[in-house]
Amino acid sequence: MAGREPSTDSTAPPARPEGEVVWCHATTRTHSDVALHLADRLAHARPDIHVLLTGAPDILPDEPGSVYVLPTPADSSGAAQAFVNHWRPDICVWTAGDLKPAILAAAHRTGIPLYLVDADESRLTQPGWRLLPNSSRGALRRFSFIMARTPGTETFLRRRVGLRDVAIRVTGALREESKPLPYTESDREELTGLLRGRPIWLAARLHVDEIDTVLEANEAVIGMSHRVLLVIVPANPEDTAPYHEALKASGLRYITWSDGALPDETTQVILADTKGELGLWYRISPICFMGSSLIAGAHGSDPNEPAAHGSAILYGPNIRTYLAAYSRFAEAGAARIVRDAHTLAEAVQRIIPPDQSAAMAHAAWDVATQSAAVMDQLVDAILLALDERTVA
Repeated sequence: MAGREPSTDSTAPPARPEGEVVWCHATTRTHSDVALHLADRLAHARPDIHVLLTGAPDILPDEPGSVYVLPTPADSSGAAQAFVNHWRPDICVWTAGDLKPAILAAAHRTGIPLYLVDADESRLTQPGWRLLPNSSRGALRRFSFIMARTPGTETFLRRRVGLRDVAIRVTGALREESKPLPYTESDREELTGLLRGRPIWLAARLHVDEIDTVLEANEAVIGMSHRVLLVIVPANPEDTAPYHEALKASGLRYITWSDGALPDETTQVILADTKGELGLWYRISPICFMGSSLIAGAHGSDPNEPAAHGSAILYGPNIRTYLAAYSRFAEAGAARIVRDAHTLAEAVQRIIPPDQSAAMAHAAWDVATQSAAVMDQLVDAILLALDERTVA
């Protein structure tokens, strides 16, 4: 799957790649993230598939990776038809709402299958609408397959819009997937044996300016549970000098993972300073504070990572990039917000009992697996549609 930078010249879009093109239109930043996960899943299923992502500039990803990323064309017949003629998508996956009648009409005229996913009544209507405008009603009738969030949305589409013959499937919300990270099983087994019975919490992707806050919180946690072990994974494993300085100043007994040292009963902190091993630490830590979230100007770290490993999640208030994801986990009782050393220590102390951390971890796992199930249905539907077009 070839990667391209976003086009800055609207008169000269990137050339259409050879092979199948799946066009995804994102209406929110969450759906933009979903499209990137979808692209990854499709690439593993069929390496010759290319994904084109459109949306408003403020919701498109900063790092498009292997996806062609372009702003949405103007919702006029000429611009829409030119866009469709250039890219010749094999299928269009439209998310949630924000319907563009001229664009959808051009795609429909060209014979492109139109799928509406994560359909939600609140995004298909606007406050004050007593009746659905004819343009929106007509646009909705162009979709051949719809994945609805709720039974209520399906009822709205059937009764209010009159979609009698369209395939509508109630799937729940479509969200980005939580994918487990790789790890070395022998390391997990060895650490589990050495640390058996000890309470453990993890500070993952910890920004250098958050070290003192986490160590202060840990001191309070030790006062309540003297055998607790803190694992620190720096946001930048290549620059660990400030972490060493802070740990030495704290007087805590710590080991450095890259030195090959193993914890014993007296070890209070592991500085996990190696790349590519975060999956190991998520697996042995039932509680995880996601760093790069306490300091002003930070954007947060992906909560789907700890959720995929069944970890209770703590996070700071500065999580702009992942706000929707954290809100989802918090609503499910899988994540709690903290604001400083005091509230972080209080949260760790509250959920460090195994039954408390297990309840939050189970809730996180439930959210993660629900997201994976909906994504599985979407991937299967897209691949089936592409196969049918190939046969036809």
